[in-house]
Amino acid sequence: MSKVIYPSVVIRRRSALHAFNMRVLVVLVWTVLAYSKCDEYDEQRARILALESRLALGGNTSLSAAESRLNDCLMRHKLHELDYGYLHPEHYNFSQHFFKYKDAIPQSKVYRIIQAMPKGAVLHVHDMSILGPDYMLNLTYMEHLYVCFGKRIQFQFSNKLPNVSCDDHWQLMKDARNAALNVTQFDAEIRKHFTLVVENPDVVYPSIKETWGTFLGYFGTVIPLLTYRPVWEQYFYDALKAFRDDNVMYVEVRSVLPNLYELDGTVYDQKVTAKAYRKSINRFVKDHPDFSGAKLIFAPSRKVNLQTLNDYIRVARELKADVPEIFAGFDLVGPEDMGNPLIDFAPVLKTVKDLNFFFHAGETNWYGSGTDENLIDAVLLGAKRLGHAYALLKHPAVVREVQARGVALEVNVVSNAVLSLVRDVRNHPLSEFLAAGLPVVLSSDDPGAWEADPLSDDWYVAFTGVASRHADLRMLKTLALNSLKYSALDGPNKQKVISDFHLKWNHFIDNFNCSLY
Repeated sequence: MSKVIYPSVVIRRRSALHAFNMRVLVVLVWTVLAYSKCDEYDEQRARILALESRLALGGNTSLSAAESRLNDCLMRHKLHELDYGYLHPEHYNFSQHFFKYKDAIPQSKVYRIIQAMPKGAVLHVHDMSILGPDYMLNLTYMEHLYVCFGKRIQFQFSNKLPNVSCDDHWQLMKDARNAALNVTQFDAEIRKHFTLVVENPDVVYPSIKETWGTFLGYFGTVIPLLTYRPVWEQYFYDALKAFRDDNVMYVEVRSVLPNLYELDGTVYDQKVTAKAYRKSINRFVKDHPDFSGAKLIFAPSRKVNLQTLNDYIRVARELKADVPEIFAGFDLVGPEDMGNPLIDFAPVLKTVKDLNFFFHAGETNWYGSGTDENLIDAVLLGAKRLGHAYALLKHPAVVREVQARGVALEVNVVSNAVLSLVRDVRNHPLSEFLAAGLPVVLSSDDPGAWEADPLSDDWYVAFTGVASRHADLRMLKTLALNSLKYSALDGPNKQKVISDFHLKWNHFIDNFNCSLY
């Protein structure tokens, strides 16, 4: 007998099936929507990351196949270092004082690649602090050098007892050395006067006051050693050699143009110092034709009155007329917090239209101070580049002016760390300059004073300790090209140097062997 299915049962079953199908449909719809929202979220996130990558310095640079192979090697070593630091923050070098880890830098494979890499130019360096304490110590073995061990050590080259005041008494350096019971220990003590490096920097330099006090004392010690005319000429030749050995091809050096002297006490004016520069540069380029040369930025003290500033401007114009082939422009130097702000000099400087300005500006942690506002005046006065620009991000309107006017930022990471502006370099504003694609050039400021490389240490610290984890060879190549683009070279010479750089760069890329690093 067949089973009778009543209409009411059929209806209930159909209703149940319909409800089940509706639930399945709802689940499917919500699943699709969820996945759709997830895909949309991921797409938005990817777009933001891609945009940030393009906005960053070097973000629009393309790499060749050979460059990409080098980049793979470079980034593998970089990520290895960063991952170790992330997992072992107590051993992360860049969170410590530079003096704590500087001797370990040469062990880094990233550093070794950067050191071998063509790096373009150095545009911010001071002449009397390029070469380190070992070079200075060797100078104390020269004939006719006198020394005075008073409240501070003093040196003077002379063919007779120096006619310079001294807290103790003058004696020939060779006699003082010969009288020492232990010459090695004697030299070690002398060497300490030519460096800021100490084993316990956090104790010796608890604040910026102690750091700058020692730093200024360093210059007081080395000036009489370096300004003996024969030493000066050879010193700058050797400084250029150090840059070339560090794969730098062009230099712009800042100088107060100290007065040079002879053994008989003859003292020369600043024009002679500038011509000594020209002599050394020409000799070096003749001996090393692959080096693109050097220029001089006249950079006297900022702690002066308007009359002295007018004298500076006169000297700068005379230099431009006498040594035009090496004269780049004008700056004012010294501790910004202790010197006169640019606004004090604006009545004179804003009338000067025939000199290029490369002002130190914003090398400070203060906000709203005269030092901090040097950034505003430097830009309004037409500076081609800003020295340090450490405080720039506190001035968004100045940032816009920098971008609009193409004003380059001369960043010196190691200097800012050593001179007590920043401890952990991950907090350096350079990270934000790079992220925003601002026109950055990396330089070294006073590398000899803290026993750093002429440039490679700064590049390494900036690339590994400051820049994004994702920053790669594209950023490094852009930094090198920036250093030439924003140099004081004129059009034809600038194009030639850039062309020469590409030849050096391609040679480096084509001959790179990752297994050597």
